Amino acid sequence: MVKSRTNSPATSGSYSEVRLLAWLATCVSVLSFLFYYQRGEILLYGDAVAHINIARRVFDSKTPGLLQLGTVWLPLPHLLMIPFLISGEMWRRGAGGSIPSMVAYVFGVVGMFRLVRGALSRNDEPDSAARVAAWTAASVYAVNPNLIYMQTTAMGEAVYLAFFIWAVVYFGESMREDRKALTKCGLCLAAACLTRYDGWFLAAAMAAAFVLLTFVPTGLPKNSPMLAFPWKSGPGGRFWGAKEILPQPASKAPDKKPADTRHQRIAILKFLLLASAAPSLWLAYNGIVYRNPLEFENGPYSARAIERKTQTPSNPGHPGSGNPLLAGMYFVKSGEANMAENSSLQRLWVLVGFAALIGVVLRLRSRQAATLVPLLFLLVSVPFYALSVAYGGVPIFVPAWWPFTHYNVRYGLQLLPAFATSLAVLVGRALRSGQMNTKLRTAILSTALALVMASYISVWNAGPVSLAEAQINMRGRNQLERQLADWLRRLPSDSTLLMYLGDHVGALQQAGTPLRRVINEGNHRVWKQPSDPEGLWERALANPAEYADYVVASEGDPVWKAMQGVHRRELVEIHVAGQAHASLYSTR
Repeated sequence: MVKSRTNSPATSGSYSEVRLLAWLATCVSVLSFLFYYQRGEILLYGDAVAHINIARRVFDSKTPGLLQLGTVWLPLPHLLMIPFLISGEMWRRGAGGSIPSMVAYVFGVVGMFRLVRGALSRNDEPDSAARVAAWTAASVYAVNPNLIYMQTTAMGEAVYLAFFIWAVVYFGESMREDRKALTKCGLCLAAACLTRYDGWFLAAAMAAAFVLLTFVPTGLPKNSPMLAFPWKSGPGGRFWGAKEILPQPASKAPDKKPADTRHQRIAILKFLLLASAAPSLWLAYNGIVYRNPLEFENGPYSARAIERKTQTPSNPGHPGSGNPLLAGMYFVKSGEANMAENSSLQRLWVLVGFAALIGVVLRLRSRQAATLVPLLFLLVSVPFYALSVAYGGVPIFVPAWWPFTHYNVRYGLQLLPAFATSLAVLVGRALRSGQMNTKLRTAILSTALALVMASYISVWNAGPVSLAEAQINMRGRNQLERQLADWLRRLPSDSTLLMYLGDHVGALQQAGTPLRRVINEGNHRVWKQPSDPEGLWERALANPAEYADYVVASEGDPVWKAMQGVHRRELVEIHVAGQAHASLYSTR
């Protein structure tokens, strides 16, 4: 009979550390939200505005329902926002879209602590070196200026990072001693797959690693913990943890029951089903509704289609297009930009990452391999974005490299857990090294602290690059939407509008105009592609005066095309540099 250690002093101390960390992370999250909210910067990203309004139109629309979730963007972030957007005020000001990101930020910080503490612990209870390393990783993650800003917005980075981190946490715990953790890992993978497409690559990598470690001979020494996977019998014992890696004496050997094998197979099946469930459901949804399982990848609103619209003979593609190596370099550079502003400091973070990676790889044949293997999943974003930039129409522009501007630089935040863990691994290694005296350990810890402080101070002085990206790219769009919102507020409260929401839905949000008063591209039966002759959207485009009191059209959008040659009275025309002009018409 195994005695419970729930009330042991060490365990109670660990819980106290987690509670303290969660409380500190909550304070950082709330205070930073209030700071950026007061400055009016939580709605700078056009994508953040779009996320909020996709969630809102599920219940606030002329044709409400889950089909309003659309395609391209995965649905979970929008579903998480819905309860907080029922309030019209939280919708209009954008606060409702920030809450899931803020909660995810706190969970991500705690997850980083638990991941590193478990990976560096030699026994059930972590020693001082593991705890210091865990606090290092959690701190580097928590105080990153770019993450602090992004978690105040309705963007999906913080939400995905939380599911990503906890999937790695539970994968590691399942490899050590907790069979139930494998199901939890599968659930986190499913959530990650419904948040960002990065999760699909992560799920495939974890499933492949699971199959490899379970069924394929590894060629490791017979006493290696690799041979003691929880559901794989071998000379190393039942579990992969450090406590049980040696063969048990015959008198103490656990009885092997057939039921254990059955439970192990059920755990395997649950994990594989959960890892594949979300991608399968999304493909089926797109196939049924849009008659194209890959609508999100090659449809008219996909990243690839958007890039094709912007291509010209003089600008055939973005840097890294068709070149995975160069694409991967741009992604890593965006990760550096999210860690530090100074180029020397950026290179130091890459060196820290390489040093930690070499240390982990060299120890894969040791008894600590089981705890370190999951950390390699933190690098899975590198091949994913290298392929996405090279072949998926996903550009990344960093200010230090051509074309010397900002676009999708925020994607580099996917490397933040890897950078934070790398520094923590080196700190833990220094604290445990018997060949170092106290002065040398102190010097290493001081250097690590100086690197973090110098890096983040440089970011704060220059401004977070993710914030700069939104300010630069969305300045004209936000200015146009503010002017348009001023005119929309003057319209009668019972009037109906015809408007394409793909461009300037933020104007409706700022004006507080309910989406159920607006006929838009979501008001038709999308499974009747390429057109729905009986749909509200199509009927309104064919005869705007019959269905709408006012029309908002931006040059080039479907409404603008429908209004050509139609008698209408133009109330205002708004021109902003770099934006297609917008017009407000009266149809009556």
